[in-house]
Amino acid sequence: MSGRTSKPTVGALREAANASSAPVVLTRLAWALFAASVVALVARLRLDGAWEVPGAVAVDGLTVLLWVVVTFFSGIVHSYSRRYMAGSAHETEFFLGVFGFTLAVMALVAADHLALFWCFWLAMGLLMARLVGTVDGWPQARAAAGVARRHFLASSALLGVALTALWWATGETTISGIAASADGLGGPAWLVAGVALVLAAMIQSALVPFHGWLLSSMTAPTPASALMHAGFVNAGGVLLTRFAPVVTAETALMLGIAVVGAASALAGKLLKTVQPDVKTELGCSTVGQMGFMILQAGLGFFGAAITHLIVHGFYKAYHFLSAGEEVEHTGPTGEDLPGTGFAGAVVVLLTALAGGATFALLTGKGTSVDGGLLLASLVALTTLHAARSAVRRTGLPATARYGAVPLVFLPAIAGYALVYEAVSSVLSGVPMVSAPTELTALHAVVAVAFLAAYVAIETGVYERSERLYVALLNAGQPAPDTVLTATEEYDEH
Repeated sequence: MSGRTSKPTVGALREAANASSAPVVLTRLAWALFAASVVALVARLRLDGAWEVPGAVAVDGLTVLLWVVVTFFSGIVHSYSRRYMAGSAHETEFFLGVFGFTLAVMALVAADHLALFWCFWLAMGLLMARLVGTVDGWPQARAAAGVARRHFLASSALLGVALTALWWATGETTISGIAASADGLGGPAWLVAGVALVLAAMIQSALVPFHGWLLSSMTAPTPASALMHAGFVNAGGVLLTRFAPVVTAETALMLGIAVVGAASALAGKLLKTVQPDVKTELGCSTVGQMGFMILQAGLGFFGAAITHLIVHGFYKAYHFLSAGEEVEHTGPTGEDLPGTGFAGAVVVLLTALAGGATFALLTGKGTSVDGGLLLASLVALTTLHAARSAVRRTGLPATARYGAVPLVFLPAIAGYALVYEAVSSVLSGVPMVSAPTELTALHAVVAVAFLAAYVAIETGVYERSERLYVALLNAGQPAPDTVLTATEEYDEH
């Protein structure tokens, strides 16, 4: 046996150096894109006139706002991944995938030509599926990538059907042209386009019953999960906002969007309560939050949907990137939040009414009997639930929690309202950002269902049904071949 050791070739050394420098270069490029996006946003707010390449690209308020949000999340993910992916055999491939995904999203929100929009929608999905299966040495990762890819291809196919139908109905090849012709839409072509758009948005945003791909994606590296939950799933809301003039042309379609959004919001909230691990719990939370985003669009408040996806993106990116530090906190027996007794119920009711009034005062939504009233009510209810959950995790004595909930809740809903107003001002030139729907009996059913679910979760009534628990547990299961069951399966080398 020879004692000589082989020396690396010049080519191998150069390849290794290029591989190690790729994360640094791409991270700097991501933050440079963020800086450029901020400049574009400021310029857009100060300068009038269209920024476009006629027939191909159109940069409006929605474009520059999403550029800022997407590139910020991308910069955070790139920076976080420098340490997370260090030493991985897939490090360079991962960084190229994340950066490519960032560029695809930036191009998507700027595309005006239907073919360009579809191509970047498809590219965005394929790149995300590749990130889910980054470690292709794991059978579970390959299976998860396959599940995601099939869903994204189905979404792209539905979008292709919708865009073809709209081109057929209007003769227009651009999104802006279709928006200008939307008043005359109707008939079978519009119906096909509207339904296909909604289904494509539901799949991409992982709404029930299409949430399986999201819950099966837990093999993805944590920074990829953060990018997915903070950015990718928001595409459904962006799609409906871009084509708001199309979906608002018929009241029945808007009502359908509101119903599917409400169903997913409620299902996601209930699914979250039975999950045993942090990442799956966050995944079910995303299903519910995306449902709420689509519900807001179905009420005609597309600006509120964009606001929600931005706020949720920051929240979910933080929680995924800090998932390893999550610790379950359980309050001592008998020391839970007040609210089950008469005095507690009065406090909760008065706090909710004060929050709804604050939102209505700051935004003007909820001051008349239309979709805005339901929007203000649901925002108040969901924000109140979040505030109570936050206070529950503290060590405050039970009596102090009566005052703590309003102190957390009222500033939170006021901040949400102010962000909504700021986002709406940026989107002021985007067609149909606000088109409040008229309230119907079905909207009343949605409101009652939200209230009932809130009471059931707060009081724990739903836990008394074994059948419901098992049904929720089964509905929240990922695809069997994507589940990691042994520690050895996490070894990528």
